[in-house]
Amino acid sequence: MTVNFDNAATTYPKPPEVRRAVADAVVRYGNAGRGGHVIAERTSELVYHARETVAEFFDAKVENTIFTLNCTHALNVAIQGILKSGDHVIFSDLEHNSVYRPIMALARAGKVTYSMLEVSADNSETLRRLAGLVRPNTKAVVCTIASNVTGQILPYREIAQFCRSRNICMIADGAQACGILPLSLERDGMHILCTAGHKGLYGSTGTGILMTDCTFPIQPLMQGGTGSASRSPEQPDFLPDRLECGTLNVIGAASLCAGIDFVRRQTVAGLYRHESHLCQLLCDALAEIPEITVYRQPDVAYVPIVSFTVAEASPEETADYLNRQGFCLRAGLHCAPLAHEKLGTKDGTVRFAPSVFSRASDTLRLAANLKNYVNILKSPENLLKNSGDMLQ
Repeated sequence: MTVNFDNAATTYPKPPEVRRAVADAVVRYGNAGRGGHVIAERTSELVYHARETVAEFFDAKVENTIFTLNCTHALNVAIQGILKSGDHVIFSDLEHNSVYRPIMALARAGKVTYSMLEVSADNSETLRRLAGLVRPNTKAVVCTIASNVTGQILPYREIAQFCRSRNICMIADGAQACGILPLSLERDGMHILCTAGHKGLYGSTGTGILMTDCTFPIQPLMQGGTGSASRSPEQPDFLPDRLECGTLNVIGAASLCAGIDFVRRQTVAGLYRHESHLCQLLCDALAEIPEITVYRQPDVAYVPIVSFTVAEASPEETADYLNRQGFCLRAGLHCAPLAHEKLGTKDGTVRFAPSVFSRASDTLRLAANLKNYVNILKSPENLLKNSGDMLQ
């Protein structure tokens, strides 16, 4: 039986109610906001209900809740829609390429300047470093709520408060935190929260969300059909239409609505507790294997992700061995080269990321297989083979 421990990329399997919602959407729904006929009307009602469900879950306003293709799309809309020529932006050294690359593209084009925030294990030190990077033209701070490599949770509430006190836009990447941490756009103080719908919210792939408090207007990344203000050659000036072009992912919206309902029933606290327990089980087991390095620090808060490496084996070799034993884990740089540069893991790590459907028994079997893998690597036959390879 194949066991998925790569849920930081996409949760799999999906809950039965999400699968039913997708199947129902294919049969019953068409295009939202296009036409006044019965199919269009019931589809628009579905999309509004999904938007309302998301907004309530994150304490956002319904009209300021934008559906996107994924978290990468949402972050690009926010970053490129907020920053203007001459602006300065700060981002952390744990960022995903969804933040790093659009900022680098703007910098290479000569439009913005940037500073990189070195995240510390000490939140107070991180905030001191942030304060030291601010310039008169600093427009935005973009940071992940939790690293997709190690799971380290940044002091996002304090960063949001800092930004609000200085009229700086705080754009948060919640891809690894939404559905796991009790996030609230209103209470936590972020100006813009971007996330994926297909990870901790258990929706289908091709779903993302951008939520804004409208303190900082976002210029549209794209223009096109919205089903509203169709006579105008300009994009509508109201949300959500201003930031949503073309046919919406109606099937994805249905899945996301069902996914959030599922998370509500399980409770965010319950999901965090279950998944964190499995991470601790793995960490405790791996602590008994000296050849395995786990990238966690004492007194640092983490979402349920564990990155590790095995001595004398590349992350890809380790993940390939585990795959042949029936375990799916992601190896490599995880689209976050900055985080790996910080860790000193130039070839990346192997990442363990459980979900609500993961079991303690499978986690312990994984640890046992890793112990067996280390013994294989230490076997005389393997050592002889490796020496022969070095001589060639």
